[in-house]
Amino acid sequence: MSAFPHKQLRFLFSISSGATPESGNSAFWDGDINWATPEDVSGSSKTLSSTKRKITEEGFASCSAKMAPSGTIVLTKRAPIGQLAISEVELCCNQGCFLLEPTPDADNEFFYYWLSVQTGYLQVLGRGSTFMELSSDEIKAIQAPCIPVTKQKQISNFLNRETAEVDALIAAKQRLLGLMAEKRRSIVAEAVMRGLNPSAPLRPSGIDWLGDIPAHWEIERSRWLFTERDQRSPTGEEEMLTVSHLTGVTPRSEKDVNMFEAESTAGYKLCFAGDLAINTLWAWMGAMGTARVDGIVSPAYNVYTPGSRLLPDYVDALVRIPVFAQEVTRYSKGVWSSRLRLYPEGFFETWWPVPPLDEQQQIVENISAETAKIDRLRIATESSIALLKERRAALIAAAVTGQLEIPEAA
Repeated sequence: MSAFPHKQLRFLFSISSGATPESGNSAFWDGDINWATPEDVSGSSKTLSSTKRKITEEGFASCSAKMAPSGTIVLTKRAPIGQLAISEVELCCNQGCFLLEPTPDADNEFFYYWLSVQTGYLQVLGRGSTFMELSSDEIKAIQAPCIPVTKQKQISNFLNRETAEVDALIAAKQRLLGLMAEKRRSIVAEAVMRGLNPSAPLRPSGIDWLGDIPAHWEIERSRWLFTERDQRSPTGEEEMLTVSHLTGVTPRSEKDVNMFEAESTAGYKLCFAGDLAINTLWAWMGAMGTARVDGIVSPAYNVYTPGSRLLPDYVDALVRIPVFAQEVTRYSKGVWSSRLRLYPEGFFETWWPVPPLDEQQQIVENISAETAKIDRLRIATESSIALLKERRAALIAAAVTGQLEIPEAA
């Protein structure tokens, strides 16, 4: 509930949307005119100083886009609804954004904060069958606080100061998360490539990505360590497994995302617990891992069964390190780097370190124990970041609705 009087947003801002020049006309693109799209407004920055794509004078004249001055609020109306930033430059936009040019009765920073806590409400107002979109009539009719500009500036100055402190804390914790992720990767890579004994004699592996390895380890091409499994499900009723560079092989039922689902999964490849599944198209990004449960994967993926010389958990740890993804890229095929595919003949050319089985077991147990410590700290840090963001939003909501007494000095 707000303690402030209200009026429709249309009386506080000049609100317009944008347009897109013909995409195939090179004369319309790569000019000097900033052209904002939802991609430019990520929500991570309060301001927008430049857009990813720019158009020419000819491109601008060819469509119905309108220019807006510096200080305009850019608000996304789809994909997703409600992200915003204050422009630091003159710009226009495409059909995915609104440009809110403030009148003399509106302080852009105050309304930036006010709109930032209206995201849920704006998304409820979205309409559409293929994707949700906020209409011009809906945004213009929203009831917005109507208070003197001096009061708006007092509140926005207060929030600038207070949120800066919170944002600094959040940034510090996010840097800590980055350090944890790097430490985690280092622990895994060192264990699977060098073992656990720092005093163990080393020898050159002769493989660039491996470097020196413990002298008692063996090296083999994967063709001698794996067999391809190409068994198909007659019904497609098994658990559907996804293969990601972020999470490895996981049941689709555990994914909290909307994913494309085929009408029928009959004929999909069987993948049993312990098998190595590789997303053929995204192997260069590291989309591979061993399955924890039986299931099926896309027929476009490849499934391999490790032989008796490799433990599935060791395989999973090794294929998930970034340097291995770089190695398989060498054996992938494709014209474009972003369209490389790793086929079985390429995978079977890769080289693997092969520690004794008992040492592999020690390695995976050590990785599990050490990464669990980091994961506990990561979870605690992520929780503290979420709490800080929640408190930040509550502070903003209270300030912009008149529920918080703002010191005159603000």
